[in-house]
Amino acid sequence: MDKKFLNKVVDQIVNETRIDYNKEKVYFPFPLENPFSSLSYYSLPLSSLSSLSNYYFSFSDHCKNVYGLNENTSFYDEIDYVWEEYIKILKDKIESNGL
Repeated sequence: MDKKFLNKVVDQIVNETRIDYNKEKVYFPFPLENPFSSLSYYSLPLSSLSSLSNYYFSFSDHCKNVYGLNENTSFYDEIDYVWEEYIKILKDKIESNGL
């Protein structure tokens, strides 16, 4: 697993994620397809980020389709690493109000 590349992927997804503190929404660069609903959308209220794990499969599809993470390169290890780093950074940004 090349962590330099994976960290660049994390940085790119973080940079493409927009947090609107006034509207209290997070806009994602990948569709959030809820397995419990037929809806597909790109934003969530800040208050519902605790349910973000419901969208792991949408995130993993995005990583596979856009960044080429796949089974041949330890697909689950790579995506798990990117997911964990992404969530950590996103939560830090929200808790610090973008400062």
